[in-house]
Amino acid sequence: MFWIVESFDQLKRFYNIGYKEAYIEVIPYSYKTHPTETSVSLVYIRPLDSPKGYMLAIDHSEVMRLNSEYIAELISTYDTLWVWGKKEFLHLYARKNINDLSLSSPNYEMETTRAHKFLQQKYPNKKDINRIIPIVKHYESCEKNYNNLKQYINEPINEFYNDTVPLVFNAIERNGIQVDPQLFEDYFDKPGKNKIYTQYNYRTTTTRPSNRFGGINYAALNKENGCRKAFIPGNDKFVEIDISAYHPTLAASLIDYNFNTEDIHGEFAKMYKVDYKKSKELTFKQLYGGVFKQYKHLEFFQKIEKYVSELWDKFENDGYIECPISNHRFKKDKLENMNPQKLFNYLLQSLETALNVTILWEIIKTLRGKNTKLVHYCYDSFLFDVDNSEEKVLNEIKLIFKKNKLNIKEVSGLNYGEMN
Repeated sequence: MFWIVESFDQLKRFYNIGYKEAYIEVIPYSYKTHPTETSVSLVYIRPLDSPKGYMLAIDHSEVMRLNSEYIAELISTYDTLWVWGKKEFLHLYARKNINDLSLSSPNYEMETTRAHKFLQQKYPNKKDINRIIPIVKHYESCEKNYNNLKQYINEPINEFYNDTVPLVFNAIERNGIQVDPQLFEDYFDKPGKNKIYTQYNYRTTTTRPSNRFGGINYAALNKENGCRKAFIPGNDKFVEIDISAYHPTLAASLIDYNFNTEDIHGEFAKMYKVDYKKSKELTFKQLYGGVFKQYKHLEFFQKIEKYVSELWDKFENDGYIECPISNHRFKKDKLENMNPQKLFNYLLQSLETALNVTILWEIIKTLRGKNTKLVHYCYDSFLFDVDNSEEKVLNEIKLIFKKNKLNIKEVSGLNYGEMN
Protein backbone atom coordinates (compact mmCIF):
# COMPACT_ATOMS: atom_id res chain seq x y z
CA MET A 1 0.00 0.00 0.00
CA PHE A 2 1.29 3.47 -0.96
CA TRP A 3 2.15 5.89 1.86
CA ILE A 4 -0.46 8.51 0.84
CA VAL A 5 -4.06 7.67 1.73
CA GLU A 6 -6.34 10.02 -0.20
CA SER A 7 -9.36 8.04 -1.34
CA PHE A 8 -12.13 6.29 0.52
CA ASP A 9 -11.09 2.90 -0.94
CA GLN A 10 -7.50 3.40 0.23
CA LEU A 11 -8.74 4.45 3.67
CA LYS A 12 -10.97 1.38 3.84
CA ARG A 13 -8.06 -0.92 3.00
CA PHE A 14 -5.92 0.81 5.61
CA TYR A 15 -8.73 0.45 8.17
CA ASN A 16 -9.13 -3.27 7.43
CA ILE A 17 -5.47 -4.02 8.17
CA GLY A 18 -6.49 -3.63 11.82
CA TYR A 19 -3.54 -1.80 13.30
CA LYS A 20 -4.04 -1.20 17.04
CA GLU A 21 -1.00 0.77 18.23
CA ALA A 22 0.61 3.72 16.50
CA TYR A 23 2.53 6.96 16.69
CA ILE A 24 0.36 9.80 15.39
CA GLU A 25 1.08 13.35 14.33
CA VAL A 26 -1.52 15.92 13.30
CA ILE A 27 -0.54 18.63 10.82
CA PRO A 28 -2.87 21.64 11.12
CA TYR A 29 -3.26 24.43 8.59
CA SER A 30 -0.67 26.42 10.53
CA TYR A 31 1.31 25.99 13.75
CA LYS A 32 1.12 29.75 14.32
CA THR A 33 -2.65 29.60 14.76
CA HIS A 34 -3.95 28.42 18.12
CA PRO A 35 -5.17 24.80 17.82
CA THR A 36 -8.69 25.84 18.87
CA GLU A 37 -8.90 28.09 15.81
CA THR A 38 -7.32 25.98 13.08
CA SER A 39 -8.28 22.94 11.01
CA VAL A 40 -6.47 19.75 10.13
CA SER A 41 -4.63 19.40 6.84
CA LEU A 42 -2.97 15.99 7.24
CA VAL A 43 -2.72 13.16 9.74
CA TYR A 44 0.40 10.99 9.87
CA ILE A 45 0.00 7.55 11.42
CA ARG A 46 2.92 5.17 11.97
CA PRO A 47 1.64 1.79 13.20
CA LEU A 48 4.22 0.25 15.51
CA ASP A 49 4.25 -3.01 13.56
CA SER A 50 4.50 -1.34 10.15
CA PRO A 51 7.77 -0.65 8.27
CA LYS A 52 6.50 2.78 7.24
CA GLY A 53 4.07 5.52 8.14
CA TYR A 54 0.98 6.67 6.26
CA MET A 55 -0.19 10.18 5.46
CA LEU A 56 -3.96 10.64 5.54
CA ALA A 57 -5.06 13.63 3.49
CA ILE A 58 -7.91 15.75 4.80
CA ASP A 59 -7.27 19.10 3.14
CA HIS A 60 -4.06 19.64 1.15
CA SER A 61 -3.53 21.33 -2.21
CA GLU A 62 -1.78 18.34 -3.80
CA VAL A 63 -4.22 15.50 -3.09
CA MET A 64 -7.87 14.59 -2.95
CA ARG A 65 -9.76 15.20 0.27
CA LEU A 66 -10.89 12.60 2.74
CA ASN A 67 -13.90 13.09 4.97
CA SER A 68 -12.54 14.27 8.34
CA GLU A 69 -15.20 12.21 10.15
CA TYR A 70 -13.79 9.03 8.60
CA ILE A 71 -10.35 9.94 9.91
CA ALA A 72 -11.73 10.57 13.40
CA GLU A 73 -13.49 7.20 13.29
CA LEU A 74 -10.27 5.48 12.22
CA ILE A 75 -8.30 7.11 15.05
CA SER A 76 -10.93 5.92 17.54
CA THR A 77 -10.29 2.28 16.60
CA TYR A 78 -6.72 2.28 17.95
CA ASP A 79 -6.14 0.75 21.37
CA THR A 80 -3.12 2.97 22.08
CA LEU A 81 -1.70 6.07 20.41
CA TRP A 82 1.57 7.86 21.13
CA VAL A 83 1.82 11.59 20.46
CA TRP A 84 4.29 14.33 21.22
CA GLY A 85 2.08 16.86 23.03
CA LYS A 86 -1.15 15.30 24.27
CA LYS A 87 -2.71 18.62 25.36
CA GLU A 88 -2.30 20.03 21.85
CA PHE A 89 -3.54 16.82 20.21
CA LEU A 90 -6.73 16.89 22.27
CA HIS A 91 -7.73 20.20 20.71
CA LEU A 92 -8.00 18.41 17.37
CA TYR A 93 -9.01 14.88 18.35
CA ALA A 94 -10.56 14.12 21.73
CA ARG A 95 -10.06 10.49 22.64
CA LYS A 96 -8.71 8.23 25.38
CA ASN A 97 -5.72 5.88 25.51
CA ILE A 98 -3.16 8.45 24.41
CA ASN A 99 0.38 8.38 25.76
CA ASP A 100 2.37 11.61 25.73
CA LEU A 101 5.96 11.17 24.51
CA SER A 102 6.81 14.74 25.51
CA LEU A 103 6.91 13.60 29.16
CA SER A 104 10.07 11.63 28.37
CA SER A 105 11.43 14.13 25.84
CA PRO A 106 10.29 17.61 26.99
CA ASN A 107 13.02 19.48 25.09
CA TYR A 108 12.56 17.69 21.78
CA GLU A 109 12.14 19.98 18.75
CA MET A 110 9.98 18.63 15.97
CA GLU A 111 11.77 18.05 12.67
CA THR A 112 11.36 20.39 9.74
CA THR A 113 12.75 20.69 6.19
CA ARG A 114 14.17 23.42 4.01
CA ALA A 115 10.87 23.53 2.14
CA HIS A 116 9.05 24.23 5.41
CA LYS A 117 11.41 27.05 6.31
CA PHE A 118 11.43 28.58 2.82
CA LEU A 119 7.65 28.72 2.44
CA GLN A 120 7.10 29.86 6.04
CA GLN A 121 9.50 32.76 5.46
CA LYS A 122 7.98 33.60 2.06
CA TYR A 123 4.40 33.58 3.41
CA PRO A 124 4.74 34.48 7.13
CA ASN A 125 1.06 35.41 7.53
CA LYS A 126 -0.54 32.64 5.51
CA LYS A 127 -3.00 30.88 7.81
CA ASP A 128 -3.01 27.62 5.84
CA ILE A 129 0.70 27.42 5.05
CA ASN A 130 0.85 23.66 5.65
CA ARG A 131 -1.62 23.10 2.82
CA ILE A 132 0.97 24.27 0.26
CA ILE A 133 4.13 22.77 1.76
CA PRO A 134 4.74 19.64 -0.37
CA ILE A 135 3.12 16.63 1.22
CA VAL A 136 6.28 14.58 0.68
CA LYS A 137 8.13 17.08 2.90
CA HIS A 138 5.53 16.70 5.65
CA TYR A 139 5.96 12.94 5.35
CA GLU A 140 9.73 13.27 5.53
CA SER A 141 9.62 15.30 8.74
CA CYS A 142 7.04 12.99 10.35
CA GLU A 143 9.13 9.90 9.57
CA LYS A 144 12.13 11.58 11.18
CA ASN A 145 10.07 12.50 14.24
CA TYR A 146 8.94 8.92 14.67
CA ASN A 147 12.47 7.55 14.32
CA ASN A 148 13.72 10.09 16.87
CA LEU A 149 10.92 9.49 19.37
CA LYS A 150 10.31 5.74 19.13
CA GLN A 151 12.99 5.14 21.78
CA TYR A 152 10.61 6.70 24.35
CA ILE A 153 7.59 4.54 23.54
CA ASN A 154 8.43 1.94 26.18
CA GLU A 155 9.51 4.48 28.81
CA PRO A 156 7.49 4.46 32.08
CA ILE A 157 4.76 7.11 31.99
CA ASN A 158 3.78 9.39 34.86
CA GLU A 159 0.01 8.82 35.01
CA PHE A 160 -0.73 12.17 36.65
CA TYR A 161 0.99 14.14 33.89
CA ASN A 162 -0.31 11.88 31.15
CA ASP A 163 -3.94 11.46 32.21
CA THR A 164 -4.91 14.54 34.23
CA VAL A 165 -2.62 17.49 33.48
CA PRO A 166 -3.26 17.63 29.68
CA LEU A 167 -7.04 17.53 30.18
CA VAL A 168 -6.96 20.34 32.73
CA PHE A 169 -4.92 22.77 30.67
CA ASN A 170 -6.68 21.81 27.45
CA ALA A 171 -10.00 22.71 29.10
CA ILE A 172 -8.75 26.13 30.24
CA GLU A 173 -7.32 26.89 26.81
CA ARG A 174 -10.60 25.98 25.12
CA ASN A 175 -12.48 28.58 27.17
CA GLY A 176 -10.34 31.47 25.90
CA ILE A 177 -10.61 35.01 27.30
CA GLN A 178 -12.91 37.75 26.04
CA VAL A 179 -11.12 40.97 25.06
CA ASP A 180 -11.91 44.50 23.98
CA PRO A 181 -10.63 44.33 20.37
CA GLN A 182 -9.46 47.95 20.21
CA LEU A 183 -7.74 47.96 23.58
CA PHE A 184 -6.10 44.62 22.82
CA GLU A 185 -4.74 45.99 19.56
CA ASP A 186 -3.57 49.21 21.25
CA TYR A 187 -1.67 47.48 24.07
CA PHE A 188 -0.34 44.39 22.33
CA ASP A 189 -0.04 45.56 18.71
CA LYS A 190 -1.99 42.53 17.55
CA PRO A 191 -5.07 42.45 15.30
CA GLY A 192 -8.12 43.02 17.47
CA LYS A 193 -10.67 40.24 17.88
CA ASN A 194 -13.31 39.35 20.44
CA LYS A 195 -11.58 36.40 22.08
CA ILE A 196 -7.98 35.25 22.48
CA TYR A 197 -6.61 31.86 23.43
CA THR A 198 -3.61 31.16 25.64
CA GLN A 199 -1.26 28.18 25.58
CA TYR A 200 0.17 26.54 28.69
CA ASN A 201 3.50 24.74 28.69
CA TYR A 202 4.19 22.44 31.65
CA ARG A 203 7.27 20.86 30.01
CA THR A 204 9.47 23.06 32.17
CA THR A 205 12.31 22.10 34.49
CA THR A 206 10.17 22.51 37.61
CA THR A 207 6.84 21.57 35.90
CA ARG A 208 5.53 25.04 36.81
CA PRO A 209 3.67 26.04 33.62
CA SER A 210 4.48 29.02 31.47
CA ASN A 211 1.63 30.56 29.46
CA ARG A 212 2.32 32.40 26.25
CA PHE A 213 1.04 32.47 22.70
CA GLY A 214 1.54 34.70 19.71
CA GLY A 215 4.37 36.60 21.36
CA ILE A 216 2.37 37.51 24.49
CA ASN A 217 3.36 36.21 27.93
CA TYR A 218 0.02 35.72 29.69
CA ALA A 219 1.73 34.57 32.89
CA ALA A 220 3.41 37.96 33.29
CA LEU A 221 0.92 40.58 32.11
CA ASN A 222 2.02 44.07 33.16
CA LYS A 223 0.08 45.30 36.20
CA GLU A 224 1.05 48.94 35.78
CA ASN A 225 0.64 49.97 32.12
CA GLY A 226 -3.11 49.32 31.82
CA CYS A 227 -2.87 46.40 29.39
CA ARG A 228 -4.95 44.18 31.66
CA LYS A 229 -7.98 46.38 31.00
CA ALA A 230 -8.13 44.86 27.52
CA PHE A 231 -9.37 41.60 29.08
CA ILE A 232 -13.10 41.69 29.82
CA PRO A 233 -15.77 39.19 30.92
CA GLY A 234 -17.96 37.54 28.34
CA ASN A 235 -20.57 37.10 31.08
CA ASP A 236 -21.18 39.70 33.81
CA LYS A 237 -17.92 40.11 35.72
CA PHE A 238 -14.49 38.74 36.49
CA VAL A 239 -13.79 37.15 39.86
CA GLU A 240 -10.21 36.34 40.78
CA ILE A 241 -9.40 33.95 43.62
CA ASP A 242 -5.85 34.12 44.97
CA ILE A 243 -4.27 31.65 47.39
CA SER A 244 -2.68 33.47 50.32
CA ALA A 245 0.88 32.64 51.48
CA TYR A 246 0.90 29.68 49.12
CA HIS A 247 4.54 28.58 49.31
CA PRO A 248 4.78 28.93 53.10
CA THR A 249 1.61 26.81 53.27
CA LEU A 250 3.07 24.17 50.97
CA ALA A 251 6.35 24.17 52.88
CA ALA A 252 4.44 23.72 56.14
CA SER A 253 2.65 20.68 54.68
CA LEU A 254 6.02 19.11 53.81
CA ILE A 255 7.46 19.58 57.32
CA ASP A 256 4.24 18.87 59.25
CA TYR A 257 4.01 22.37 60.71
CA ASN A 258 0.74 24.04 61.74
CA PHE A 259 0.43 27.84 61.69
CA ASN A 260 -2.87 27.87 63.66
CA THR A 261 -3.97 31.02 61.80
CA GLU A 262 -5.28 32.11 58.43
CA ASP A 263 -2.96 35.14 58.43
CA ILE A 264 0.35 33.34 57.94
CA HIS A 265 2.35 36.44 57.02
CA GLY A 266 0.90 38.17 60.06
CA GLU A 267 2.16 35.33 62.25
CA PHE A 268 5.61 35.61 60.71
CA ALA A 269 5.55 39.37 61.36
CA LYS A 270 5.13 38.64 65.06
CA MET A 271 7.98 36.11 64.97
CA TYR A 272 10.33 38.55 63.22
CA LYS A 273 9.01 41.59 65.13
CA VAL A 274 8.68 43.55 61.86
CA ASP A 275 5.77 44.98 59.84
CA TYR A 276 3.64 42.91 57.49
CA LYS A 277 5.34 43.92 54.22
CA LYS A 278 8.82 43.26 55.59
CA SER A 279 7.60 39.94 56.98
CA LYS A 280 6.59 38.69 53.51
CA GLU A 281 9.95 39.75 52.10
CA LEU A 282 11.89 37.95 54.84
CA THR A 283 9.88 34.75 54.53
CA PHE A 284 10.29 34.45 50.78
CA LYS A 285 14.00 35.23 50.91
CA GLN A 286 14.54 32.42 53.41
CA LEU A 287 12.35 29.88 51.61
CA TYR A 288 14.12 30.47 48.32
CA GLY A 289 17.63 31.41 49.48
CA GLY A 290 18.22 29.76 52.87
CA VAL A 291 17.47 30.54 56.51
CA PHE A 292 19.05 33.67 58.04
CA LYS A 293 21.18 33.14 61.13
CA GLN A 294 18.98 35.30 63.35
CA TYR A 295 15.89 33.19 62.59
CA LYS A 296 17.36 29.69 62.86
CA HIS A 297 15.85 29.33 66.33
CA LEU A 298 12.26 29.55 64.99
CA GLU A 299 10.57 26.14 64.88
CA PHE A 300 9.31 26.58 61.31
CA PHE A 301 12.80 27.28 59.96
CA GLN A 302 14.41 24.59 62.11
CA LYS A 303 12.11 22.07 60.44
CA ILE A 304 12.75 23.61 57.01
CA GLU A 305 16.51 23.27 57.39
CA LYS A 306 16.18 19.67 58.52
CA TYR A 307 13.84 18.84 55.62
CA VAL A 308 16.12 20.50 53.03
CA SER A 309 19.08 18.52 54.36
CA GLU A 310 17.20 15.20 54.29
CA LEU A 311 15.86 15.97 50.80
CA TRP A 312 19.39 16.59 49.53
CA ASP A 313 20.68 13.37 51.10
CA LYS A 314 17.96 11.37 49.31
CA PHE A 315 18.75 13.13 46.03
CA GLU A 316 22.46 12.33 46.38
CA ASN A 317 22.00 8.74 47.54
CA ASP A 318 18.99 7.59 45.49
CA GLY A 319 19.62 9.75 42.44
CA TYR A 320 16.18 11.38 42.54
CA ILE A 321 13.45 12.89 44.69
CA GLU A 322 9.72 12.58 44.05
CA CYS A 323 7.04 15.22 44.27
CA PRO A 324 3.99 14.40 46.43
CA ILE A 325 0.65 14.16 44.59
CA SER A 326 2.12 13.95 41.07
CA ASN A 327 5.02 11.53 41.72
CA HIS A 328 7.09 13.60 39.30
CA ARG A 329 10.76 12.74 39.70
CA PHE A 330 13.64 15.18 39.76
CA LYS A 331 16.53 13.00 38.61
CA LYS A 332 20.13 13.77 39.48
CA ASP A 333 21.43 12.83 36.02
CA LYS A 334 18.97 15.24 34.34
CA LEU A 335 19.69 18.37 36.41
CA GLU A 336 22.78 20.55 36.41
CA ASN A 337 24.29 22.83 39.05
CA MET A 338 21.95 21.66 41.79
CA ASN A 339 22.31 22.48 45.47
CA PRO A 340 20.08 21.74 48.49
CA GLN A 341 18.15 25.03 48.44
CA LYS A 342 17.61 24.99 44.68
CA LEU A 343 16.31 21.43 44.88
CA PHE A 344 13.86 22.46 47.60
CA ASN A 345 12.67 25.37 45.44
CA TYR A 346 12.10 23.01 42.50
CA LEU A 347 10.06 20.73 44.73
CA LEU A 348 7.93 23.63 46.02
CA GLN A 349 7.12 24.78 42.49
CA SER A 350 6.31 21.25 41.37
CA LEU A 351 4.11 20.65 44.41
CA GLU A 352 2.33 23.95 43.71
CA THR A 353 1.57 22.77 40.17
CA ALA A 354 0.43 19.33 41.28
CA LEU A 355 -1.93 20.65 43.94
CA ASN A 356 -3.25 23.29 41.55
CA VAL A 357 -4.01 20.64 38.95
CA THR A 358 -6.08 18.66 41.46
CA ILE A 359 -7.93 21.89 42.34
CA LEU A 360 -8.39 22.82 38.67
CA TRP A 361 -9.75 19.34 37.97
CA GLU A 362 -12.42 19.79 40.66
CA ILE A 363 -13.23 23.31 39.44
CA ILE A 364 -13.65 22.16 35.83
CA LYS A 365 -16.00 19.38 36.94
CA THR A 366 -17.97 21.85 39.06
CA LEU A 367 -18.36 24.27 36.13
CA ARG A 368 -19.40 21.62 33.62
CA GLY A 369 -22.56 22.80 31.88
CA LYS A 370 -22.36 26.26 33.49
CA ASN A 371 -21.99 29.65 31.81
CA THR A 372 -19.35 30.63 34.37
CA LYS A 373 -15.91 29.67 33.08
CA LEU A 374 -12.36 29.45 34.38
CA VAL A 375 -10.48 31.52 31.80
CA HIS A 376 -6.99 32.02 33.25
CA TYR A 377 -4.71 30.38 35.78
CA CYS A 378 -1.34 31.68 36.96
CA TYR A 379 0.50 30.01 39.89
CA ASP A 380 -1.63 31.11 42.88
CA SER A 381 -4.32 32.96 40.93
CA PHE A 382 -7.55 31.69 39.32
CA LEU A 383 -9.63 34.00 37.09
CA PHE A 384 -13.32 33.29 36.50
CA ASP A 385 -15.69 34.80 33.94
CA VAL A 386 -18.84 34.78 36.07
CA ASP A 387 -22.52 34.68 35.18
CA ASN A 388 -24.30 36.58 37.98
CA SER A 389 -27.15 34.07 37.95
CA GLU A 390 -24.65 31.38 39.00
CA GLU A 391 -23.26 33.03 42.14
CA LYS A 392 -23.83 29.82 44.12
CA VAL A 393 -21.25 28.01 42.02
CA LEU A 394 -18.55 30.34 43.35
CA ASN A 395 -19.30 29.13 46.86
CA GLU A 396 -18.83 25.56 45.68
CA ILE A 397 -15.47 26.54 44.17
CA LYS A 398 -14.34 28.24 47.39
CA LEU A 399 -15.10 25.01 49.25
CA ILE A 400 -12.61 23.22 46.98
CA PHE A 401 -9.83 25.51 48.24
CA LYS A 402 -11.03 25.12 51.83
CA LYS A 403 -11.03 21.33 51.48
CA ASN A 404 -7.37 21.57 50.53
CA LYS A 405 -6.66 23.72 53.63
CA LEU A 406 -5.81 26.81 51.62
CA ASN A 407 -6.59 30.40 52.59
CA ILE A 408 -7.91 32.58 49.78
CA LYS A 409 -8.80 36.15 48.98
CA GLU A 410 -11.19 37.35 46.32
CA VAL A 411 -11.42 40.40 44.05
CA SER A 412 -13.84 41.20 41.22
CA GLY A 413 -14.28 43.72 38.44
CA LEU A 414 -15.50 44.49 34.93
CA ASN A 415 -12.03 44.09 33.47
CA TYR A 416 -8.81 42.36 34.49
CA GLY A 417 -7.03 45.63 35.17
CA GLU A 418 -9.53 47.06 37.63
CA MET A 419 -10.30 44.43 40.23
CA ASN A 420 -11.41 45.33 43.76
